Amino acid sequence: MKNHPICDCLGALDAHIEHHLASLVDLYKDLHAHPELSEEEIRTADVMAREMEHAGCDVSRGVGGYGVVGVLRNGVGPVVMIRADMDALPIEEETGLSYASRKKVRSRDGREVGVMHACGHDLHCTILAGTARFLSSVTGTWRGTILFIAQPSEERASGAIRMIEEGLYTRFGRPDCGLALHVSPDLPVGQVGYREGVFSAGAESLDITVRGIGGHAAHPDRARDPIVLAALLILQFQTIITREVPAGEFGLITVGAIHGGVKHNAIPDEVHLQVNIRYFEPSVRDLILASIRRICEYTARSHGIPEDRLPVITFQPESVPPLENDPSLTSKVIPVLAECLGKERLCRMAPLTGSEDFGFFGSVDPPIPLCYLRLGTGVENGIYLHSSRFCVCPEDGIRNGVALMSLAALSLLQSP
Repeated sequence: MKNHPICDCLGALDAHIEHHLASLVDLYKDLHAHPELSEEEIRTADVMAREMEHAGCDVSRGVGGYGVVGVLRNGVGPVVMIRADMDALPIEEETGLSYASRKKVRSRDGREVGVMHACGHDLHCTILAGTARFLSSVTGTWRGTILFIAQPSEERASGAIRMIEEGLYTRFGRPDCGLALHVSPDLPVGQVGYREGVFSAGAESLDITVRGIGGHAAHPDRARDPIVLAALLILQFQTIITREVPAGEFGLITVGAIHGGVKHNAIPDEVHLQVNIRYFEPSVRDLILASIRRICEYTARSHGIPEDRLPVITFQPESVPPLENDPSLTSKVIPVLAECLGKERLCRMAPLTGSEDFGFFGSVDPPIPLCYLRLGTGVENGIYLHSSRFCVCPEDGIRNGVALMSLAALSLLQSP
């Protein structure tokens, strides 16, 4: 028997979801078939704005780019923010679904690329819409204000902070807390992952221009080869993790791209590296970045590179801090979910090495407590996020996601 008062609404919640399931599946398939890249979410924002309007929200568009804010007021009480991200990825879809994306666009460097919802943001948006529909239909069971946030540009880590900078909290009210979820193909269908404290890693992306002195392949002694230097740097970066980051601390360095040279018999002047780092503690971030700078500078000097040709490091505007769940807030949400959904569906997770810009919503002064959850979508096919073959069962995802976010929100809103 379920004793928590919020569990009394489970019957109404299940009935509501089943009544709306077909239209929500149609919404999901529409979003999936029409993905939009970061900072280009024009159509998606329009769809989400209309969904919020139909749910009775006061809707504002164009907040931090194409961000949408729906405000649902229902008397005096807590202000709860619920956020979903909208953007897709430059990946050509290979799922074979009847509603698969066939969209192609020109990338910033002029290449034609496919566009795909390979990270579940289409399901996040559908769950947000379904949660808005349900909570607006049961206003007799709660009091307070809900801010429904459809956020742009999560994949470029610019959407959350831009919404805040453009007045999210000053225009619509500072929330008492914030909720978000993310699909998790490494958890069984319907499982809910949570943890207190650091949940996902911080990240930095940087470009390194490794400069040398170009020349003929027949006379490498008359050149200073940046390709050899770049290879040395890539290998030495890994010793930062194995020999400098303290044992027991987490850090990663990945060189995701290397570009240099145009001809078999020509030594180029430059090689370009694209580097990503991950960390849980800011001190580890600082150590890794300082070590990258040191290795670049002194390895280049030992390679005979002149002072005016030392490597150049440029940070990309895609940094995110570690995402931290507020322990007190999490301790309010999780017992309600355990009571209403069943303890067997709750799973305390280890910190994730992936990154997420939801943390920016809480990184203000004073901080806003956040609770971020993972929604299991199944582990059968072994395919993870950002794969061209990633897909979910929309019916299961919608049922479980709308129930999860609705119950989480009700656990933080005031009873009438």
